[in-house]
Amino acid sequence: MTKPPQTPLLDQVPTPDELRQLKPEQLRQLSDELRAEMIDAVSVSGGHLGSGLGVVELTVAIHYVFNTPDDRLVWDVGHQCYPHKIITGRRDRIRTLRQGGGLSGFTKRAESEYDPFGAAHSSTSISAALGFAIANKLNDRPGRGIAVIGDGAMSAGMAYEAMNNASQAGNRLVVILNDNDMSIAPPVGGLSAYLARMVSSSEYLGIRSLASRAVKKMSRRMHEAIGKAEEYTRGMVTGGTLFEELGFYYVGPIDGHNLDHLIPVLENVRDTSEGPVLIHVVTEKGKGYAPAENSADKYHGVPKFNVITGEKAKGAPGGPPNYQNVFGDTLAKLADTDKRICAITAAMPSGTGVDRFAKAHPDRSFDVGIAEQHGVTFAAGLAAQGMRPFAAIYSTFLQRAYDQVVHDVAIQNLPVRFAIDRAGLVGADGSTHAGSFDITYLATLPNMVVMAASDEAELAHMTYTAAEYDEGPIAFRYPRGSGTGVSIPDQLEKLQIGKGRVVREGSKVAILSLGARLEEAKKAADQLEARGLSTTVADMRFAKPLDTDLIERLMKTHEVIITIEEGAIGGLGAHVLTYASDEGLLDAGLKVRTMRLPDIFIDQDSPDKQYALAGLDADAIVEKVLNALKHNSAGVANDGVEEARA
Repeated sequence: MTKPPQTPLLDQVPTPDELRQLKPEQLRQLSDELRAEMIDAVSVSGGHLGSGLGVVELTVAIHYVFNTPDDRLVWDVGHQCYPHKIITGRRDRIRTLRQGGGLSGFTKRAESEYDPFGAAHSSTSISAALGFAIANKLNDRPGRGIAVIGDGAMSAGMAYEAMNNASQAGNRLVVILNDNDMSIAPPVGGLSAYLARMVSSSEYLGIRSLASRAVKKMSRRMHEAIGKAEEYTRGMVTGGTLFEELGFYYVGPIDGHNLDHLIPVLENVRDTSEGPVLIHVVTEKGKGYAPAENSADKYHGVPKFNVITGEKAKGAPGGPPNYQNVFGDTLAKLADTDKRICAITAAMPSGTGVDRFAKAHPDRSFDVGIAEQHGVTFAAGLAAQGMRPFAAIYSTFLQRAYDQVVHDVAIQNLPVRFAIDRAGLVGADGSTHAGSFDITYLATLPNMVVMAASDEAELAHMTYTAAEYDEGPIAFRYPRGSGTGVSIPDQLEKLQIGKGRVVREGSKVAILSLGARLEEAKKAADQLEARGLSTTVADMRFAKPLDTDLIERLMKTHEVIITIEEGAIGGLGAHVLTYASDEGLLDAGLKVRTMRLPDIFIDQDSPDKQYALAGLDADAIVEKVLNALKHNSAGVANDGVEEARA
């Protein structure tokens, strides 16, 4: 155990109100203490580290200069908001980050008035900040919208759509481009800091305004020409021509760790009538913590770790492989002999396993950035030209490309393969990253095939099946984390489309499982058998097309049918009920119960606790069966007495 850091100045700054009482020369010490506190907190809780370390000084400067929370501060994605949380009244809970009942790892409106907009998906900040700015303008209220957006998030078209629409906000909108990969910025230093202060200063802007009024007396053509010349002159010096063309007044680049540079520029922007303004700030992920600075991923996301050494806590050795790696390795192997296979990811190569494919087949691996819409339509174009594209996208991120899935893929019946990672509940990332809706939003589409893997061997089989399926679009979903430990055969099986498998045969109760709840279904079957209830367990494999032969057989030979899936209403259970209703299979009094995610957003916790809360564990299955049979927890016939949980 390391001692908590000594933070005498930070101890006096519970909120931005106290921060703004400090002298400018105290802000360096405060930033150092804030960085130390954040490192210590994340070492206890785990979470996103590098991105937050990179914005410590920027966080302090924004809250020092602007009047938050009346000035609405929106952090893009929000994973860099830990320093922000510490100095906005949540320091006493900061070591509960990403834990059950604790603070969210992202901004969250319900937590604080300083989180005006919840965000955990990228590239939404400018649109939201613009909404705050325009609302205040329309209601003649003070208050700006301030968006802090990383250069990675600027790869998404939504950011540019917002900027193109921002002119009406005027000086009420401030966009801070946090360039932490040096992907945009030229070298920064004293000269660029001086230029940034100069072009944002009241003196410069006053002269600029005076000149503009004078030029307006000239011809329109001369007025426009001189205005463009001034924009391009500043653009050549600062690199901001693109943003000027989108209607922003560009300032920067400036060193995001130098408070002597940051504070004057932010104050100039705060006090100017010019706008909207884009401030280009260059920062370093992992700044101020040597293990992060020296790590290739800058400690982007970390488990618990030792503050002194930086050593990360390790999981149990020799465990089952992660699902994403099973997918990546399987696809890479298939691509060795099939030159048509290619892989697409939207800025998540390691998270989806596409990094493993890319090592083996770099020419057929494509990271499109945070651009899921483009990625899906790009895959559709590849498929239309005879390739076999796999669009590997998290379930919760694929939601962003739903129109493209419908219009560009399904309607045209193009054989795009959707590898849907993070299906179901995802633990510490909470509701924003849960893959709750993909079964529903995909299985409703004509031409679409939807599979769900119950273990890592099934995932390998489904990857192969998808590669060989050229009749139209096909999707397969799988959870976050490690598999069940089953062996993956060398010879993969091409699954028959729309056919499930019975993994355990019984006679009274049938559990129809889709996806990774299969192990819980087996445990429930054991408990039911112990009560004398013979139980069939079926791995349905397909949400669409349904194995109607299997469903009909089980419905005709069992008294109770249970469907279970890691998805919201409208998925397997709804499709099974619709089929049964259409075919009259319910007319004789068959008891059918559907188990799916409840109609709530489930906050962060361990996956086991999340699924228990959702009512999707073995105990909940048993209770559902007993209730259907009107048995109590002791297995005794219940004639109206309230059933106890088994």
